[in-house]
Amino acid sequence: MKKILVLGCTGSIGTSTLDIIKNQKDRFSCCGLTANKNRKKLEELAALFSCPCSLTSEDGTDGIKKLIDSTKPDIVVNGIAGSAGLVPTILVLEAGIDLALANKESVVMAGPVIFSLAKKTGSRILPVDSEHSAIFTLLNSCGAKNTDQLIITASGGPFRTWNSEKIASATLQDALKHPTWNMGTKITVDSATLGNKGLEVIEAKRLFGFDTEKIEVVIHPESVIHSLVRTKDGIVYAQLSEPDMKHPIIQALDWPEVKCNFMRSFDLTDTLTGKRTLTFEKPRRKDFPLLDLAYKAAKNDNCHPIAFNAANEIAAGAFIEGKINFGKIAEIVAKVMEGRQEWNTEIRDTADIFEADCLARKLAAELV
Repeated sequence: MKKILVLGCTGSIGTSTLDIIKNQKDRFSCCGLTANKNRKKLEELAALFSCPCSLTSEDGTDGIKKLIDSTKPDIVVNGIAGSAGLVPTILVLEAGIDLALANKESVVMAGPVIFSLAKKTGSRILPVDSEHSAIFTLLNSCGAKNTDQLIITASGGPFRTWNSEKIASATLQDALKHPTWNMGTKITVDSATLGNKGLEVIEAKRLFGFDTEKIEVVIHPESVIHSLVRTKDGIVYAQLSEPDMKHPIIQALDWPEVKCNFMRSFDLTDTLTGKRTLTFEKPRRKDFPLLDLAYKAAKNDNCHPIAFNAANEIAAGAFIEGKINFGKIAEIVAKVMEGRQEWNTEIRDTADIFEADCLARKLAAELV
């Protein structure tokens, strides 16, 4: 029986994790829960799973640390959204506990720090993003030394077929109409801008140690191929499953084993029409400039990814709050990132990370 602590239990990752635990009680138990603000839901879930809980908006990270120390989980699922997930990631790794990581910002902001910490304490970082889970599995199968290129798929979001003028004036309601995934508000907006895919490029570079030039993004509207790798002989290998986050979560919880589970097996033919199509396109980089900005941040490294993430969080948040229009999100990120020597600072510790993060947020807020 594997004991699981779920951080961010009321969000999409947390909800999916708890559904897995409910459906596989013989293998998993929930030993603790955290949520940010939704006390009522948190307490309902804690009663349902008979476990302690912490409301982080009141208890802060001390509440998470106390849960880690008192429950002694076998693995922690970090489903917290945004930069708020970084300190909890560090707390888990400091405790020497395996981490199923859905919080991509932890890697984007602090990759060198958390990898060093995990190596020191013996924790394993298991990616839960569907794309990075797929790459992780494929590299374990094909061998990283045999792999020449990582190919990350993207649905293209709700504006894949919109022209540039229409995209610039898109509303929040438009942006939240994701064609294939059911996710939280911020990540859905990021998917509409392709900013989320940009974060995944940075994450892939840091997680797997591939140069930026060896990471490609391909638009795949059906969202059943979650990523691919190209081996040195030119052959491409893909991972396919339905667009359901329970798949990568289960993979992380079971790793390094692969076990039967309650999920429906992937069908190569569509059950309604008897066929399934797979289509691919190049991303429209001019219409979705956050992707190129993320590539630039990944290539420049140091504090550039921190600036990209922080500026994007502020700008996307401003759009969600109705303060700016959709087209301004990328403009703000670009202005924050350009021409500042501070982003070239090498990351030595968390103080460097939070200093750069704070500066980028200040600059972005002023532009808003």
